[in-house]
Amino acid sequence: MAQGRITRGTTGANRLRRVDRWIAALPALRRADDPFVVDLGFGASPTTTLELHARLAAVRPDVEVLGIEIDPERVARASVHTRPGVAFSLGGFEAPAPWGRRPVVLRALNVLRQYDESEVADAWARMTARLQPEGVLVEGTCDELGRVASWVGLGVEGPRTFTVSLRLTGLERPSVVAERLPKALIHRNVPGERVHAFLAALDAAWARAAPLSAYGPSQRWRAVGAAMRAAGWPVRDGPRRWRLGELTVGWSAVTPGPSSAPRSPDRAPRDL
Repeated sequence: MAQGRITRGTTGANRLRRVDRWIAALPALRRADDPFVVDLGFGASPTTTLELHARLAAVRPDVEVLGIEIDPERVARASVHTRPGVAFSLGGFEAPAPWGRRPVVLRALNVLRQYDESEVADAWARMTARLQPEGVLVEGTCDELGRVASWVGLGVEGPRTFTVSLRLTGLERPSVVAERLPKALIHRNVPGERVHAFLAALDAAWARAAPLSAYGPSQRWRAVGAAMRAAGWPVRDGPRRWRLGELTVGWSAVTPGPSSAPRSPDRAPRDL
């Protein structure tokens, strides 16, 4: 029996480009013996599943993407788009795959947003249990146009990273992402919680870097990334990702619970 329930299924062309770009850079995908990827909850249209395959095939031509939906009618409509490297199947958080294959990446965007916070841990556990040993679950949300997004990167052991990805042109403050936090964090954005302190620090760093606006928003955001790292936040990436409007930190920076001083990186920083 499929685990989960039918959600609104809102989707749109190019909506998930930011997270797809991040996934395409994952070392786990690039070195996987079996580059099998699951797109869980693709929605009313298979558009984002097809886009995911196209973007990942640019770095792994042998990638295979399976779109999974819990709504049989959506699966039936999507199945006419089956092609080499892309297939569709009925299922839920158990992420069923042919011949017991396990994904190296499981993407679940804008799915848990429609669940209760109390259901997140169980859903995470069910999905990560399906991963390859070095696999990554990417779970988060974005706005309708894909200009504001955030997601959690999880392994079989649990949450590893938290990423914010923003369209920098016209950005007033980074905390606009507060409305698009993953379900595990969106209700935690209150004074005293780590994610609230993290977003406040992002806003402050963005404001201090305002003089760099003359050189473009990417230069300003790169200054933000450098400032966050210098302040002790566990920043995992570097300038190559910052120029895209991304910032990835260790999960310890935002894990639900009382805020404290920024922590030293809990593993060596790496530029994805």
